Amino acid sequence: MDVKIYSNQDVLEIIAAIPEGHYHTRFILKLKDQIIVLQEATVAGLLRAFALTALHPTRKGIILKNKLVKQEKKHGFAKYQLIEIPDSEEEAVRRVSMILNMNKH
Repeated sequence: MDVKIYSNQDVLEIIAAIPEGHYHTRFILKLKDQIIVLQEATVAGLLRAFALTALHPTRKGIILKNKLVKQEKKHGFAKYQLIEIPDSEEEAVRRVSMILNMNKH
């Protein structure tokens, strides 16, 4: 899998809007070499991961994994959700460190 690392200067524009005929926000990341479109549920997962690490006094990592939610879910939620993997902090730190170290060469 190809790994691309983007710094803030590589992000040319971020656009968020609810498209006509839709109910959920789409996010467009206009980068120096590509455009990425993210659905609201994906950004919600990113925000949860951010809040549970950056805003937590001790936690350093978290892994959210795409899972099919078989039980009854709240209205408006998709059947596939990014769900927290319990006790994933050390594995998250290890994986991020490994990927960043691979790209130093």
